[in-house]
Amino acid sequence: MASEEELFANIDALLEEEPQLPPPAERARLREAAGITQARLAVALKTSTQTVKNYENGRSEPKSPRLEAYQRLLNGWAAKYPAHAASVAPAPAVTPQPVSETFTGPAAPEAPEAETVAPVEAPAAPVAPERPAARPATSSRRPAAKKAAKPAVDPRFPHGPLAVLDGDGSAYGVDGLVLDCPATTIPELVEWTLRESGLGAPKLSRYGKDADPLIVLTAAAAVKLGLPEQLEDRRGLRLPEDHPVVKQVLKARWQLTQRGFGPWARIYRKAQGRERQCVQLAILPWDALDSRAWPGVSEMEPADVARVLGVYAQRVITPRGSTAVSGLELMTALRPPTRPVRDEETGNWVSGPNPGALGTEAMDPAPPEGQPEHPAVFHSGWKGGFLHEEAFQWVRSVDTLTDEECTLPYAVGLDLNTAFLAAAARLVVGLSAPDHFHNPKFNPKIPGSWLVDLSHIELDPRLPSPFTPEGTRPTGPAWYQTHTVAYAQELGYNVEPIEAYLRRETGAYLDPWHDRLKTAYVDTLADLGVTKDLTDAEFLAAMERHKDVDPAMAAVLSAIKATVKGGIGKLFENPQGKGYKDGDPWPAMQRPTWRPDIRAAVISKARVNMHRKLLKMAEFTGLYPLAVLSDCVVYPAPSPSPLDFLPYAESGKPKPGAFRLGPTPGLAKLEGVQSMLWAVDLMEKGLNPARHIKGGDAVLDEGE
Repeated sequence: MASEEELFANIDALLEEEPQLPPPAERARLREAAGITQARLAVALKTSTQTVKNYENGRSEPKSPRLEAYQRLLNGWAAKYPAHAASVAPAPAVTPQPVSETFTGPAAPEAPEAETVAPVEAPAAPVAPERPAARPATSSRRPAAKKAAKPAVDPRFPHGPLAVLDGDGSAYGVDGLVLDCPATTIPELVEWTLRESGLGAPKLSRYGKDADPLIVLTAAAAVKLGLPEQLEDRRGLRLPEDHPVVKQVLKARWQLTQRGFGPWARIYRKAQGRERQCVQLAILPWDALDSRAWPGVSEMEPADVARVLGVYAQRVITPRGSTAVSGLELMTALRPPTRPVRDEETGNWVSGPNPGALGTEAMDPAPPEGQPEHPAVFHSGWKGGFLHEEAFQWVRSVDTLTDEECTLPYAVGLDLNTAFLAAAARLVVGLSAPDHFHNPKFNPKIPGSWLVDLSHIELDPRLPSPFTPEGTRPTGPAWYQTHTVAYAQELGYNVEPIEAYLRRETGAYLDPWHDRLKTAYVDTLADLGVTKDLTDAEFLAAMERHKDVDPAMAAVLSAIKATVKGGIGKLFENPQGKGYKDGDPWPAMQRPTWRPDIRAAVISKARVNMHRKLLKMAEFTGLYPLAVLSDCVVYPAPSPSPLDFLPYAESGKPKPGAFRLGPTPGLAKLEGVQSMLWAVDLMEKGLNPARHIKGGDAVLDEGE
């Protein structure tokens, strides 16, 4: 039988446990019954009004000594203003769902029966420390968009791919989840993320790697962890090596990548077996989320930031940096360079090349595919010219305008949805090193670069030449990508290459990249009310208002589009920095995904696709464009609506081959409307109306 001392010790232990607060809704009721505002309560508790709001909507919980003071206040109010049975309904009982034994929190949603998940190979591991309980977050007050069926949750990552950490220790995850993070230093945050958070994402390919967890730091969280509010080194974009936080990281035996501690910091240790030890940080006050790609996201509440990034991670990839970096990383995640193969001599499994991928080593470009400063080109003394496959930047000569065109009152801009993504579909590119040929016979099925004279081809001056970005007629032999030369042949002209750099091993490397991004783009547009079943008039109306339907999903859509352009642009990243000297290697060219020939293939195909549509529009409607910029074309029009000049058959269906409206990549949407006089004025000044309608849209630069 227990002694009196033991019983009293047990009772004392219970008394010393943390006090239990009433549910968040009851806290708000008691305060309102007492006639106290949230601001006045915040003053009494010596905290912020937002923190009090968090207490009352379940986003966060107070900690000692504020916890005891808050409980004492609530107990006093509860005695004065007891809840009446008729007005306060009992909370419904929650039936626990089966969850992993290594954590506590809400159960993962069941996967739909129609979906399957590839088996995940994972070695036996010791039981992880108990993870913190998760609680639901109160996010935006907007009604939730209809969600597609979610993939099954990997039990190793029950809390999703990422979390947004606020200054009060609340880590906001996907699907309204909130975790309590006790970390007060960056090393503690890394340890908590890897050991307790339950964050991460499974690999996108059976031969790939799991995604490292991402922690996004708000301004308040960054300051709490010892980081400056602003990054002083705006050129290097990193903390100095003697900064206390950098010293903390290194002292704890963690490492930083060569980019150092910047807006997208990666902190890691050497992997233990198959278990990676790496955490990605994104620091919001340091402009980790560029407003051009992520409009308005940095100013959102933490729960909304988590929602935006969570949807992007689930549909595209867990962000690893800018959208350009993420676009490039997605290529490798879907087409890993290696796979396990069995060694016939030993019977052991070893790393071998993955068919259809780019390999593990960087590849020197063919001389015309590189640039003068590339070491292989610079030291060879190459003087034979370079490939110049870029998007259209063409404006029509005013002299070619007819009186009838000048009397049309409007200039209407049409933009092709993710035109470069559409060009990547079923695109065969080279996978091996280039071989040099003299006087080869042209073959449109072989990817590569061809030296050929297309200056004899004369086309309608009211259309841009499809062979140069400026839309001007070629003046002599030049290097072209396969799709450009094939289009000259398609138009009925003879082509006789002088030289060529061709690749024997080929494949549709970008296919899985295209498929994943296309699905993400179409699904996100559907969340904004733009679906495939809309009529053209309904489509235009839906596109007019889609950004106002849900700003969070509109930001996801913007990021997806930036991922496409930036990812393609990153395939040909130039050297950077004032100290660079021609002929020296630079970091970007030393990765396997530095492939200017693949970038050229995408842009060449996109430009050719645009020219085909321009020809068909002229054939069907007699209309010729005023200007073309990248994926945007401006036409003179009788009204502000493209429905009045796009070609339709008698059945009401769009005629094939020309521009048509729709949400699918490669189809068109209304980009802008101006007066015809405005457009002609720009043309007379040598300016491109399409650039002004689109607001100076960047054309596949390096993606940063």
